[in-house]
Amino acid sequence: MPVSRPAALAAIAPSEREQFLTDVVAGLSRNDKSIPGKYLWDETGSDLFDRICSTRDYYLTRGETALLEEAAGEIAACVGEGVSLVEYGSGASRKVRILLDGMRAPRRYVPIDISAEYLGNAAERIAEDYPSLEVLPIVGDYSLPIDLRDRAGDGPVLGFFPGSTIGNFDRNGAVAFVQRVSATLDGGWFLVCHDTNRDAASLRRAYGEADGLMPALHLNLLSHVNRVLGADFVVSDFRHEIRIEEDPFRVEAGLVARRDTSCRVGGLRFAFAEGERLHTDTSYKMDVETFLQLALSGGWSARRSWVGADGRIALHLLARRERHFAEAL
Repeated sequence: MPVSRPAALAAIAPSEREQFLTDVVAGLSRNDKSIPGKYLWDETGSDLFDRICSTRDYYLTRGETALLEEAAGEIAACVGEGVSLVEYGSGASRKVRILLDGMRAPRRYVPIDISAEYLGNAAERIAEDYPSLEVLPIVGDYSLPIDLRDRAGDGPVLGFFPGSTIGNFDRNGAVAFVQRVSATLDGGWFLVCHDTNRDAASLRRAYGEADGLMPALHLNLLSHVNRVLGADFVVSDFRHEIRIEEDPFRVEAGLVARRDTSCRVGGLRFAFAEGERLHTDTSYKMDVETFLQLALSGGWSARRSWVGADGRIALHLLARRERHFAEAL
C-alpha cells in the first residue's frame, strides 16, 4: 500500500527551524562550543551514514545485523502476532526488515526520524515491499516527547532503537529517554542495541576514519547549518577529530579550527581560534550490566539478551517491569 507523504515530509517546519537556530546559537555561545549531534542527520548526513554502515571498519552494523538475525524468531514469539513496530531514529529502515520478516502478520510500522526527506523515501520503500503493512512515518526528534496515540493503535507494540544510538545520551539522558518510551508504548516491548566495545584502535578506525566518510558526515553538519539557517561557516576551515575519554568511557567527536576563523548565525558572529574545538557528537560505551541497570532505572527489565560473538555488541528485549514480574509468577 502506498505510504502517505504529508507536507511535513517535504521541508523543515518553521517551528523546527526556530528550534534548530536556538540550539545552534546556544551551543556556539558556550565556552566549549557545540552543536547537538541530532543535526548531523539531514538528507546528506543520513546518506553518508548509510554508506558508513557498509565500510570495513564500522563494525556496529555488521554486529547488530548478526544479532538481529539470530534473535528475530525469539523476539517474534515474545511479542506475538499483529504487532505495531515503532522505530526510533529509523534512517534507511534496513535493519527493521529483519524483524518484519520474522514476525507473524505485523500490523503497522511507525518510523521516526528527524530527516524528513530521507524518512519519506525510506518509508515509501518499506510500504512497497510490505504491501499488507500500514506505514505511518513521523518526522520528529525522538529525544523529545512524541505522541504515538494515533499511530501505534491497539494490540502489541514493539519499540526498536537500533544502531547503538542509546550511547549518544549520557546516563541521565538515557534514563529519561527509556522512561519516555515506557510511558509512550504503554506496556509494550522495547528492543535496544548498544555498543560494549572498548578497544581504542578499532574505535579510532570506526569513528575517525570509515573510509573518509565519517569526517565528511561531521563536516556536513556545518553545511547543514549554512543551508537551513543562512550561516556562513567556511567548511574548509575545520577538520574532523575524535577523542577517546574515560570515566565514563566514550568517543567524543568534534571539528577543530585549522586557523582563526568565524561564522555568522542568526545575526550573531562567533569566533574560533586556531585549534579550537566544536563538539558534534558523543558515543558512550556501556557493558551489559551498566545498560541493564540503566534500563531498570527507566522502568524496564530484560526478557532476553544477546551478545555478539566478538563481545562488542549487545541486544536486549526489554519488558515493562510490572509485566515481567507478573509473567514470572
